[in-house]
Amino acid sequence: MTITQTLDHLVYVVPDLEAGVAEFAEATGVQPVFGGAHVGRGTANYLVRLQPAGWAEEPRPLTCLEILGPDPEQELEEGAVRPLGVDDVTEPRLQTWAIHPAGFDAVIARAQQEGVDFGEVQDLSRRTPEGELLEWRLTVRGALPFGGLQPFLIDWGDSPHPASKDLPVLTLESLTLVHSDASVVRPPLGVLGADSTDVEQGTEVGMTAQLTTPNGNVTL
Repeated sequence: MTITQTLDHLVYVVPDLEAGVAEFAEATGVQPVFGGAHVGRGTANYLVRLQPAGWAEEPRPLTCLEILGPDPEQELEEGAVRPLGVDDVTEPRLQTWAIHPAGFDAVIARAQQEGVDFGEVQDLSRRTPEGELLEWRLTVRGALPFGGLQPFLIDWGDSPHPASKDLPVLTLESLTLVHSDASVVRPPLGVLGADSTDVEQGTEVGMTAQLTTPNGNVTL
């Protein structure tokens, strides 16, 4: 399996951000770096850079693992829902993933022509701990399609990719998707040029990432 060069990041959701980061650090032997808070959305993240296995040539793709969880510093309005199913997670899990396609708008237009729904495009931003403003566009759907197996699209525009910063690096050996009907997951992956990603038939919908870490192999 070849990990697509357009893989932007994996989203690892934890119910308790500080505890989840501590558990990840203990398992992998690397300390994730605080990325920042998503003000008004009730979440914050920590980051680790991922180096996809098999990419020896330069430039290497900018890819990261986002550890996402509720931000204890934010109080949401009653009835507000955190994005990407954060409120529904009771234990850490690899929730979904993001692709940064070449030609964001053109890919969305082609997807619409082929009947693939990536949802609406939203403009988002956050500040880094150093005060730098990061701005990006991404596609959003109300529910995670195919249980999170269909990636969302992201475009960083003029902002630097978070993985361009000084982050600890882990090797992403493989990314595997499991669905009860693998054939329904493949069309959106084909639109994105990510059809080489492993999609396996199984009873439980989910994603698995194999990482090489200072503590050995770790499965998310």
